[in-house]
Amino acid sequence: MGKVVLVTGVARQLGGRFVRRVQRDPDVDRVIAVDASPPEHHLGGASFVQADIRQPTIARVLAEHAVDTVVHMDVTATALGRDGRGSRGSVKETNVIGTMQLLGACQKSPTVQRLVVKSSTSVYGSAPKDPAVFTETTPPKSLPSGGFAKDAVEVEGYVRGFARRRPDVAVCVLRFANILGPAADSPLAEYFGLPVLPTVFGYDPRLQFVHEDDAVEVLRLAAHEPARGTLNSGTFNIAGDGQLLLSQCSRRLGRPTVPVLLPAVTWVGSALRTVGMTDFSPEQIRLLTHGRVVATRQMRETLGFRPKYTTAEAFADFVRSRGPGLLPPSALAGAVDRIAALPLAGGHPSAN
Repeated sequence: MGKVVLVTGVARQLGGRFVRRVQRDPDVDRVIAVDASPPEHHLGGASFVQADIRQPTIARVLAEHAVDTVVHMDVTATALGRDGRGSRGSVKETNVIGTMQLLGACQKSPTVQRLVVKSSTSVYGSAPKDPAVFTETTPPKSLPSGGFAKDAVEVEGYVRGFARRRPDVAVCVLRFANILGPAADSPLAEYFGLPVLPTVFGYDPRLQFVHEDDAVEVLRLAAHEPARGTLNSGTFNIAGDGQLLLSQCSRRLGRPTVPVLLPAVTWVGSALRTVGMTDFSPEQIRLLTHGRVVATRQMRETLGFRPKYTTAEAFADFVRSRGPGLLPPSALAGAVDRIAALPLAGGHPSAN
């Protein structure tokens, strides 16, 4: 008998992609795809079960299908927006209450042997005195006070409690950097889709990305029995090699930036949310102010995963999928370089 894998959050593009990918593995017998809303994309040969993980019915689903592997992908920053789950309160309920219900069901299940949880590097927060690079054991300087980042912190706390109560279950937590790609639907992807990018005056944060293809592949790897010399349990940072400055991102997109003084950034974010342009949340403002970079040594050496895409390559693929910006990237880069060379900008007149 092969594995029976249950996947939550399959109505989203990333969840659907993972379901289609994992069912092709030879040691997987069945895939049970779960979401409160029917997906608009196909799920291949997976069995779709319409169920809300916030409800106790998820325990019955685990029991009926004798699930041995659970991949929890329904921890997200934004709602789907078409099924009534659009408010921040309902998203938090799905993230936190849904995770509690799912873990309670897993704890009672005699068949569950492996649990994989999609988390986020946002658990480290973004603060002015952060270390240059976060490892998996680095405590945040300032715990997230709200939004998705706080949800992720709470979710990981409940997962650690589950791991203590069920030491026989292999638990793997994957902390993803911002996921980008042609189908990316995150708040940061929406931000990069703006015709003009508001930035925080005086700050140029460092950012990391992981390509959606790599995200699917590392989830698949974590859901399997570990290969020799690797360990598919524990907590791992997941990100592509390298980093990009926000200014580099804007030039590669061909989108100009509008620096805004820090006290006014919150007002700009509220205005953008009001007109429905993007979810410019306080946690995203902190990321776009202070940035965040994580170490991925454990991902490579312990988990045994090497991303196909670097941070720059993941961003380049995202840029190709979005089409040209207001300005050609080469022209925008040249204009920025010329401005930087002006004496008032600290450059050398001879550079002109």
